[in-house]
Order: sequence, then structure tokens, then C-alpha cells
Amino acid sequence: MLGPALRDDYDLSLTQVGVVIAAEWIGLTVALLPWGFAADRWGERRTLTVGLTCSAGCLVGAAFAPGFASLVAWLMLAGAAGGAVQSGSGRAVLGWFGPEERGFALGVRQTAVPVGGAIAAVALPVLGSSRAGFLFVAAFVLAGAVAGALVLRPGDGTESLDPVDVEAGLRDRRLWRAAWGSGLYLVAQVALTGFVVLFLHENRGFSEGAAAGVLAVSNVCAAVLRIGVGRLSDVVRSRVQPLRVIGLAIVAGLVVVALAATSPGWLLVPALVVATALSMAWNGLAFTIAAELGGARSGAAIGLQQTVLGVIGVGVPVAFAATVSATSWPAAFALAAIFPLAGWWALRPLD
Repeated sequence: MLGPALRDDYDLSLTQVGVVIAAEWIGLTVALLPWGFAADRWGERRTLTVGLTCSAGCLVGAAFAPGFASLVAWLMLAGAAGGAVQSGSGRAVLGWFGPEERGFALGVRQTAVPVGGAIAAVALPVLGSSRAGFLFVAAFVLAGAVAGALVLRPGDGTESLDPVDVEAGLRDRRLWRAAWGSGLYLVAQVALTGFVVLFLHENRGFSEGAAAGVLAVSNVCAAVLRIGVGRLSDVVRSRVQPLRVIGLAIVAGLVVVALAATSPGWLLVPALVVATALSMAWNGLAFTIAAELGGARSGAAIGLQQTVLGVIGVGVPVAFAATVSATSWPAAFALAAIFPLAGWWALRPLD
């Protein structure tokens, strides 16, 4: 959502915008697994509160960054600190609910991402500058830290573990396959959520507000999908089957977007909304699979799964932007469809 403002404020190229988007993922990649260990060792409340407070401070630093390099550095630090929320909140929810309702519960928890994205899509273009946008986001992150400190409590069976016990859970091959298989879906998510505003604004002539509105609607739809597929996984007693179906749906959505990239807006916008929503629908299921495979070591398992996402997320924004520059937007969207298809295949042994 801040892409156009960042290009104006810092005179960035499209590839540099990709680097800015990747900066958060770089920080996350480094810090997610340590935060998972911390949650297993010292508990959810302390981990989440400390991490989000530090993240809010780093976002304030990003708001006043004097140049491109310092902006990237502050966002890397913000991403690293903010990674505490993944294991901190996810581990707590896992302990609060039993297996028969856990998919729905974690699906609700995962709606935080699209709901936050919808709020940002509506508010950030109105603020008019990247500085105001970063300060706006920092306030929300700090509010999350305060809320976690006040109300977060450990769930049943989430007692602290010794480091040796935590490390043992990371040797499960199923966990690694689930992490990398679902992680390939992330390529589609980053390509769409990270660049749809720039695509519509700079390539199709949409105003910033209209382009951000498309992303806001997509996020609302994604929130509904995350809850729905989570509940479906409880009913069918399988997390992997719905996850693989979503993978094929993402592939189809990206192919339609690639074909409709030069079509009139009344055809393109619905295709983008559906594809973008589908590209975010899978995360709750992948999160739940990792948490359940981890069991008592769920913090570390979530940290590992999210670290894999971070590794993939670091390269995708830069690679996608470079692909657009070297080819075209339709070609880049079509190439992005290959990765969720590979993820669908990689998850097959777990089905």
C-alpha cells in the first residue's frame, strides 16, 4: 500500500521497492526460529510483548529514515522484532482449543493478517506520505503489544520446555515437508498482495485509492476464506486435503489474472480480488499443521514453518519485480503460478 508513496518520497525504482518489501522478510527469517524457542522456553505473553514493543520502535525509526539504505535497515529490524507474534500468539491459541475446533480457532487467529491489510489499504493512501503510514502502523503494533501484555494467558499443556526438548521437534521430516510445500504458495501471495497496487496504479491507470480499495476488498475476502477453510478442516478431519485444494485454486487464479491483465477493469478487478484472496487463504491451515506436528514444542515448530516462509519471502519481491521489468506483468503473474503448483505436488505424501 505504501509502494507509490515510497517511490515518490525516496525516488525508488520498481526493483528497489521490491527490496523494501523484502526487508521485513529478511528480518523475519533471521528471528522467527529464535522467537519460537523463546515462546517454548519463557512463555507467550513475555515473548509477544517484548517483540511487538521493539517492532513498534523500529517502525518509528523507519518513518524518519533519511534514505533508502536506512529505511531497509529499520524495516529489517522491525520484521525481526515483530516475528515474536507468530509463535507467541499461535502457541497460546493452540493450547486453548482441542483438535476438533483448532482449525477454526487458528483460522480466526490468522485473519489478523488480511484484516490488518484491509485497514492499511483503506487508511494508508489517505495519509499521503510514507512517514505518516509507518507511524500509523507503529501505533497498531504497539497496541498489539499492550493487548498481549494485558490479556494473553498460557493455554493448557503449553508449559515451558528445556532447549533439548524443543530441538527434538525440529527433526520431524513431516514438519519440513509441510513447511516447504506450503511455503511455495507464498510466491503467489507476495506477488499479488505486494504488487497489485503498483500494477493497477502505474500500469492500468487506477488512482492510488482505487487500487488500494481492490486490495482492501481482497483482504476482507481472504479473512472469510481463512475462517471457512479452517472450519472445513475440522469437519473433514484433515488439514492437508483442503490445503492442497487451495493450492490448485491459487494456480487457476493466477492464470486467470495473467490472461486478464490487459482486459477492461470490469473483468480484471474481480479476477484480481478472487486470486488475491485465494493467495492468502492457505496460511491458517499451514500454521495449524505446523503447530499440531510440533505438539508441546509448537513454538519451535511454528518458528521453523515461519522461517521457511521468510526464506522464500526474502527473494520473491525482488525476483518478481525483476521479472516484471525484464518481461511483462502478465508473464510475471503466469510464472508465479508455477510455484503453488509445485507446492501442491510437494504436499501429496502428507495427504
